[in-house]
Amino acid sequence: MWGRSRLLGLPLPRGAPAIWRKGVSLCLFNGCSSDSRLRVVEALSEAAVGEREVQVQGWVRAIRAQKEITFLNINDGSSLQSLQIVAHPNLDIRGITFGSAVEIWGKLVQSPHKKQSTELLADKIRLVGACNPVDLPFKIKERHSLEYIRQFPHLRCKTNIFSSLLRIRSEASAAYHSFFKPASKTAEEQKNANFFDVPSFLTVSGQLHLEVMMGAFTQVYTFGPTFRAENSQTRRHLAEFYMVEAELAFTESLKDIMEVMENLFKTATSCILSKCPDDIELFHKYVAPGQKGRVEQMLKNSFQVLSYTEAIDILQRSMETFTFEPKWGCDLQTEHENYLVEHCGNIPVFVVDYPYDIKPFYARDNQDGPQHTVAAVDLLVPRIGELCGGSLREERLDLLQSRLKQYGLKDTYKWYEELRQFGSVPHGGFGLGFERYLQCILGVENIKDVIPFPRFSHSCLL
Repeated sequence: MWGRSRLLGLPLPRGAPAIWRKGVSLCLFNGCSSDSRLRVVEALSEAAVGEREVQVQGWVRAIRAQKEITFLNINDGSSLQSLQIVAHPNLDIRGITFGSAVEIWGKLVQSPHKKQSTELLADKIRLVGACNPVDLPFKIKERHSLEYIRQFPHLRCKTNIFSSLLRIRSEASAAYHSFFKPASKTAEEQKNANFFDVPSFLTVSGQLHLEVMMGAFTQVYTFGPTFRAENSQTRRHLAEFYMVEAELAFTESLKDIMEVMENLFKTATSCILSKCPDDIELFHKYVAPGQKGRVEQMLKNSFQVLSYTEAIDILQRSMETFTFEPKWGCDLQTEHENYLVEHCGNIPVFVVDYPYDIKPFYARDNQDGPQHTVAAVDLLVPRIGELCGGSLREERLDLLQSRLKQYGLKDTYKWYEELRQFGSVPHGGFGLGFERYLQCILGVENIKDVIPFPRFSHSCLL
């Protein structure tokens, strides 16, 4: 059982697929305030058809006026498909335009049209929030590129493609929580020395905090925001992003870590494909044609395993011209990672046993030679490169102390040493980049298009 803890100091709402932002929880939940009020996804079900009056709320996605009847398409974010509203001439729809927020009462009936199962015969329509469609940057019946809608982070959730992304992101969050169960813990630190009376910083990982918790719980995980001050504006990097991190006690094998990584990837992906088929199809049809087949390929095949030494040998023997020369002892670059995945048939591949000198102090020393390595692993996936990174942790106090002394960190990490003195066990863990995972399954090229509010060097619009 995965250890229970908390996320940003707040318990995870039971059964709620969640999108968590820094200090604020953005959740898609299934609650409803009254028996008559329906979400659009519920109203689209034939089971909702009946004699009683129902109420729907949402935003106008399309409006078509005919001689006798006006048709409105209403969406509330619960479904890619909108609900058709049939408005007769006796209803006052003045001021209602594309983008308007409305509240509608009426009766759900079976629709005579093949493309929709139900429609709402409106008895009353109320304009809640007006919208000037001329000023709205998204135009009806136009398909806008991801690059274009990225310019409007405060409005892009109104588009089909980004609302689909948020539903997928929500279900992916729920799938990760469901995999580990029951709840999660994260470590988020605000830089404010006066508040804490000691220097404090934004965290780049919750791993070390998980190792603390693992002193009493055999399996723990965290899912929350992390921060990197990389001066990078590439398609793969953000200053703030989400990480899924897990630690397992009583394990002495990288295979155990790799098994959890692979199971997590496949379980979460299968869940999302079954729960968000229309949203996924939108991406696979219009954003990344061919991605559906690539995802199916990843799910049906066992992930490959290469040692770092084997990976370097493959790169050096290739006919490819790399910008960065592959050499033993250097970290793998994105171009190397992508080549290795292609070499393995576009199946995700684990690269294990990295050089001692390029991995952090907590990675377990393999004590091998002549090429000194540590028990570390990276999971590489098609078109993205590194998705997960993990290792066995150094549980031997003498070796850990030697490494900390080498880096001048003994005083800073005295508490970390003490974890090895009071019932320490062999253990290991990993971290998975949530936004890179979404890129991987959806085929989205730029990481800024899979997070609600992208923050990166020289850019923090919201």
